[in-house]
Amino acid sequence: MTGMARARYTLEFKQEAIRLVQGGQTVASAAKTLGLSDQTPHNWLKAEAAGRPREVAGKAISAEQMEIARLKAELAKARMERDILKKAAVYFARESR
Repeated sequence: MTGMARARYTLEFKQEAIRLVQGGQTVASAAKTLGLSDQTPHNWLKAEAAGRPREVAGKAISAEQMEIARLKAELAKARMERDILKKAAVYFARESR
């Protein structure tokens, strides 16, 4: 996935992810809820334990922008799954002849 810009999250967003995990959710479920990879909240938890959660320098991302990014990733996954199913349908149609 070359060419994708790295997401920048606000300190409040990171703290919400940490709060979800500390509230009893697994890292994987909290990441899925927030539209993140599993490793991202894990890194934030490590930083929190070390006493250094911080906001990245630069422009903060709004909740709407984060939702748009999550939806774009979900759409890309759905398109990939659709393409796989199309290829599988063609393969099995040929095989049944």
